[in-house]
Amino acid sequence: QVHLVESGGGLVQVGGSLRLSCTAPGRTLSTYALGWFRQDPGKEREFVARIGRLGTRYADFVKGRFTISRDNAKNTIYLEMNSLKPEDTAVYYCAANPTGWGGNQPSAYDDWGQGTQVTVSS
Repeated sequence: QVHLVESGGGLVQVGGSLRLSCTAPGRTLSTYALGWFRQDPGKEREFVARIGRLGTRYADFVKGRFTISRDNAKNTIYLEMNSLKPEDTAVYYCAANPTGWGGNQPSAYDDWGQGTQVTVSS
């Protein structure tokens, strides 16, 4: 089991940017598939982006605005979010799959972080 820690959330105005980070203290994430999901209260958790053996994948609603990347030296993955919209407001979660094969469904991941709140104000 991997303990994931997200950071970088906050309050930002429409059109602004944030960079989320996810790390696993004491564990090496370089061979893991890692994904970012988000969830609004009362809604299902939805896929945002992932990185793994097949490279990177994005949800259609973030293509061209969000970028997922990993820094193996820092054992960290990032989600760079630009041109933020009010509908991007949610709790963002980092998820990990040790096999390196991720997916777009939450069930493809074994471990989850606590989440970080992103609020975009208009």
